[in-house]
Amino acid sequence: MGEPAGHGPDSPGAGHVLGVDSGGSGLRIAVARADDVGARPLAVRASDEPVRTGPAGIDAEHLLSQLLPAAAELARETEADGFAAVCVGAAGMATLGEELRARLPAALATAFGVRRLVLAADAVTAYAGALGQRPGAVIAAGTGMIALGTDLTPAGGWRRADGWGHLLGDCGGGAWIGRAGLEAALRAYDGRPGGSAALLARAEAVFGPVAGLPGALYPRPDRPAVLASFAPEVARCAAEDDTVALGVLRAAAGHIADAAAAVCPPGAGTAVACTGGLFHMGEPLLAPLRTALDERLPDARTTAAAGSPLDGALTIAAALAGDRLTLPTDRKLLQITRPAPG
Repeated sequence: MGEPAGHGPDSPGAGHVLGVDSGGSGLRIAVARADDVGARPLAVRASDEPVRTGPAGIDAEHLLSQLLPAAAELARETEADGFAAVCVGAAGMATLGEELRARLPAALATAFGVRRLVLAADAVTAYAGALGQRPGAVIAAGTGMIALGTDLTPAGGWRRADGWGHLLGDCGGGAWIGRAGLEAALRAYDGRPGGSAALLARAEAVFGPVAGLPGALYPRPDRPAVLASFAPEVARCAAEDDTVALGVLRAAAGHIADAAAAVCPPGAGTAVACTGGLFHMGEPLLAPLRTALDERLPDARTTAAAGSPLDGALTIAAALAGDRLTLPTDRKLLQITRPAPG
């Protein structure tokens, strides 16, 4: 336990790093060696409880109540004597992250002696997990949906599209698909055009009588995740050739491809990767998405994501610890802080 002589938590490559991925489906935390360029996780903790969002934005106290105990457990498990650097990637960081920016640096410095911290949008950690530190575009889709691209130049910075949340955007993401599927179920229930008897049957199997959906859904703080939980049902109905479900997934694919085209750096062979749980839905979504991407980005090169957003958080933390971070900095999307000693 402890660090090699001559190395402290500020020394490049010393000790361990911590990566955090906070999204609509929960919180994931991992530790890697700071000198491991691949930032392979040594140990991981996960919680299915999403971090709450309140009037002040993302609830820092709620995140810390989960993060600090889990990080302490991981430190003991990996024999980490503090963390040389930490990267926290959070859904909503760009627009709702002010409380996190105010609270996390001091809290992590006090708890673990952290002197190098990156606060990043989850789209940035998704980008780093998918493509590492090379130019391109990444579509990150799970409960929500955002596209992010960069040419890695300071002038170009980051280009983002969507990621505006389930009420204003996230078009084509899991909550969007689930909501569209439930709307089609309610249309069938009412006898309006555009309804799907198959989706109505699945909605009642999952949620009970659909007339009770508004009362059960609207008050829930995890409403986006609940909506997204119905997206796989839409995919199942599409796989069984339900016309309405197929139309929902074609529309979702179009929205996702539109976002990718808005952020992709120009140039033949530019890498475009898809990452996130939404793409586990398989061919009912992937087939129309391939078609839509080919139409909108004929010169781009679609590539498999190398890793997850949690892998990306570890990649960023390890690069910061080793003075190798080349991704563009941005106060809203990727902010580097150096907390003062507690």
